[in-house]
Amino acid sequence: MTTTTALSQDELKTLVGRAALEYVLPGGIVGVGTGSTVDRFIDALAEIKDQIVGAVSSSVASTRRLQALGIAVFDANEVESLPVYIDGADEIDGNGHMLKGGGAALTREKIVAALASRFVCIADASKRVPTLGRFPLPVEVIPMAEKHIARRFAAKGGQASLRLVGGQPLVTDNGQHILDVRGLWITDPLAFESEINQWPGVVTAGVFAQHKASVCLLGTAQGVKTLTYPSS
Repeated sequence: MTTTTALSQDELKTLVGRAALEYVLPGGIVGVGTGSTVDRFIDALAEIKDQIVGAVSSSVASTRRLQALGIAVFDANEVESLPVYIDGADEIDGNGHMLKGGGAALTREKIVAALASRFVCIADASKRVPTLGRFPLPVEVIPMAEKHIARRFAAKGGQASLRLVGGQPLVTDNGQHILDVRGLWITDPLAFESEINQWPGVVTAGVFAQHKASVCLLGTAQGVKTLTYPSS
């Protein structure tokens, strides 16, 4: 009798991280995101580092990891475009719209995503949702606007709380703070993102609809499932 052992979340992350290598163009520069799933991709990328020129990173943490593995990291201002950006997501819906920012790097992630011709999302199956909003929405804000922005979310039925580390406000790589907003049901991600990004004091809302995924490599019990999405 044969028994099948379910893969752990860490094993699924390793699977999709390695699967993403297929989308890395030899001789090019790859956009690299942030987070535990991306860390697995960076580990895999080190195995083919001699086949690429380097990477553009979305966070200080990813930059350090890339450099420690001998991969050159370029500033975003040094490139005009990228063939691909590979990053994780806290949630992804059936259209490739994502909710991101659990690692507090959402602003830089959007900047690198904007440079890329293709966004490849790597995630485990738990991140796939019918509607965005189960995971608290991260919003990077200028500190002096925190209370005002929290009140605006309250008017939409959301409860915004300041993200803390060790009892102190988390400070992003950009020197700003993060509000995590619960209680939202984001049925029109593109319109929602456009609205929130216009609020004074908002640096970036963690909805990725304007720069959504082209492909999602989803780690499932049956292995890596490739999901493709039409362009907007």
